[in-house]
Amino acid sequence: MFRKEKIGGWGNYPIEECFVYRPENLSDLRELVEWQDDSCRISRGNGRSYGDTALNGGHSLLLLTKFNRFLSFDSEKGILECEGGTMLEEIIEFFLPRGYFLPVTPGTKFVTLGGAIANDVHGKNHHRGGCLSEHILDFKLLTASGEILTCSRVQNKDLFWATAGGIGLTGIILSARIRLIQIESAMIDVDYLIAKNLEEAFELFRQHDHKYEYSVAWIDCLAAGEALGRSVLMLGNHSPRTKINTHSLETKTAFKWNVPASMPPSLLNPLTIKGFNQFYYSSFKDGSHKTIDYNSYFYPLDSILNWNRLYGKKGFVQYQAVFPEETSMAGLTEMLKKLSESKRASFLAVLKSFGSQNEGLLSFPYKGHTLALDFPVKDGTIFPFLKELDELVLRYNGRIYLAKDSVLDQRTFEAMYPDLDKFKKIKKEIDPKGIFSSSMSRRLAITGEGL
Repeated sequence: MFRKEKIGGWGNYPIEECFVYRPENLSDLRELVEWQDDSCRISRGNGRSYGDTALNGGHSLLLLTKFNRFLSFDSEKGILECEGGTMLEEIIEFFLPRGYFLPVTPGTKFVTLGGAIANDVHGKNHHRGGCLSEHILDFKLLTASGEILTCSRVQNKDLFWATAGGIGLTGIILSARIRLIQIESAMIDVDYLIAKNLEEAFELFRQHDHKYEYSVAWIDCLAAGEALGRSVLMLGNHSPRTKINTHSLETKTAFKWNVPASMPPSLLNPLTIKGFNQFYYSSFKDGSHKTIDYNSYFYPLDSILNWNRLYGKKGFVQYQAVFPEETSMAGLTEMLKKLSESKRASFLAVLKSFGSQNEGLLSFPYKGHTLALDFPVKDGTIFPFLKELDELVLRYNGRIYLAKDSVLDQRTFEAMYPDLDKFKKIKKEIDPKGIFSSSMSRRLAITGEGL
C-alpha cells in the first residue's frame, strides 16, 4: 500500500507530493519495481539529501528504512556486509566498541549506506581516503528488470562507477560490502590553526594535510578586505589507546538539543551571523590542541535534533562547489567577495581540500578545494543569486554537488559533468524504459523517457 504525502529533503525545499511506499521485504520491493504502470520510482533512505535528489513529485518514492540488517562480518579483514538501508549510525554503534570505524563519513551519521554510495559521499579525509566508493568492495543492485547484479571494480565495473554517485538512477542498492578501518579509541586528537585570510588557509592546508587523516576548516563568509576568507582549521587524527588512560572505544550518545518548531526566518540574518562568526573565530587559539570524542568532531550538528527548522518554514538550500586546484584561489576569492558584498550570510560554511578524482561518472570531488554554504529560502530572492554563483563556478571550471543541489539548470549541469553522456548510455542500457527517475533527474534532463 502507498500513501500520498507531501515530503521534502533535509532542507525542506522543495516540498513535493509523492506516492510513498515502504516495502517490507525483497519480494515487495521487486514487485514495486516490476509493477507496470505510468509512474517512475526512486529509492529513498533516511531523507538527509538536501534538495530533490530523493524526491519524485507525482510519482513513486520507495522508502528502504526496513532494509537495515547486518549480513556478515569478516573480523580479520574488517569487511562488513549489510543492507542498503542500514544507517551509518547503526554501523558505528555496533562496530566502534569492537575497534572499527567508517573509512569515510559525511557530516552526519543519520544517512543510509545505500544513500551514501548513491551520492558517493566524502568526508574530512578526502585528501587521503577519497570517497566512500573507494572503500566499497562490491554491492548488489536491483535493476529495473528485477534482476539482481553484483557490481564491483571487476564485475559489472561500468555499472559500479555509474551507480557510485549516480543518485539512485541505475537501480536500488540492496546490500554492500565495505572495508572498515581499525581504531584504538573513540577520541580524536585535534590541532586548531588560525588562518587570517583565504591565502593563509590554503597555505596551511598545503603544509599540514599530509600529517593528518582529517582536515577541515570553518570559514567566515562575511569577512572582507584583508580578512577575506579567515578560517579556523581543525586537523585531526584518531587518538591511540595508550595516550590517555581514560580513552576507550565506548560510543557516547551526544547531548541532544531539539528545535521543536520552525524558527522565524529573520533569526538567521547578516547581523546575527556576523556576531556568531566573530565569537566563533575569536574562541580558538592558534596552535591549540584538544582531544575530543568522535561525535563532536565528525557530527557536531547531529547533537541538535531537527536543526533544519532553524531556517524557517520555507526551508533552505545547501550549496557546495569544488574548484580545481589551478583555479581554487581565484574562484573562491571571487565567490567570497560576492558573498561578503551581497550580505548573503551563510550560517554553516565549510572549506576543505580534496584529493584525486575517482572513476565515478557523476561523483563530485576532484583535486582542489570545496566550499559548502547554506542559504534560507525566505522570499525566494536567493535563487537569482545562486544562478550567479553557478555561472561563477562554471567560469572557473568548477562543479556543484548533486547531493545538496536543488536549483542547478540543465545547461550548467551538463557543462560541469563531462562524463554525463557515458552515464546516460549505461543508464539507457540497464533501464531502457526509464523506471528509475527523480525530480532532480528530470530537472537536469538526465532522465525523462517514459514520463
